[in-house]
Amino acid sequence: MRRSARRRRTVTAYRDGDRVIVLLPARMTRSEEEHWVAEMLGRLRRSETRRRSPARASDTALLSRCRELLRRHLPECPEPASVRWVPSMRTRWASCTPSDASIRVGERLRDVPSWVLDYVLLHELAHLLVPGHGPDFWALVHRYPKTERAVGYLEGLAAAAGWEITDDDEPVSIEA
Repeated sequence: MRRSARRRRTVTAYRDGDRVIVLLPARMTRSEEEHWVAEMLGRLRRSETRRRSPARASDTALLSRCRELLRRHLPECPEPASVRWVPSMRTRWASCTPSDASIRVGERLRDVPSWVLDYVLLHELAHLLVPGHGPDFWALVHRYPKTERAVGYLEGLAAAAGWEITDDDEPVSIEA
């Protein structure tokens, strides 16, 4: 908790590593401080929970999310036969086997924001139509509006953690 004489009304909370920092006006009483610390911890927890995908709960929820993504972005794509969480893969976030329409998603993705998981699922679903990573494949993937942002997030996550996750075929730029 940090008090500031310059801060008049606002209370803010954010994570700094494993700690939560709450910024408060210096003039607050101890009871107001207790109230606002509890309030801001609750808000931060709710915010972090909203960002996580409900698909992380189970394989069934993951399949349900795939169906929603297909409906929105790839209606011509066949539904996968199976979608399941697997122990983290060494060099990939997820994989797809088009011949049996199965998709496997690494456990490392359980706690990423929902829009990142959606990108990974859509990427694998696109492989049900186009097996490789050519221009036709990337045209399908880029239907998802947060593709570039999600790719950047995953690259940063892998670099920060020191994981050797690479994409042999870099995304192709698609002009709208």
